[in-house]
Amino acid sequence: MLRWALIFLVIALVAALFGFGGIASASAGIAKILFWIFIVILIVYLIIGLGRRGRV
Repeated sequence: MLRWALIFLVIALVAALFGFGGIASASAGIAKILFWIFIVILIVYLIIGLGRRGRV
């Protein structure tokens, strides 16, 4: 998921470089959403991993 966020970030940067403001802002918005979803999933997996670590 982090890879997709970085891909959309690069698309946004390239679109902004060429002056496509609408595409750039849409891609940047998608990149932000994917990044935060990645962070939430990472935190959930870290909490689950710490919980399972004590049960072994």
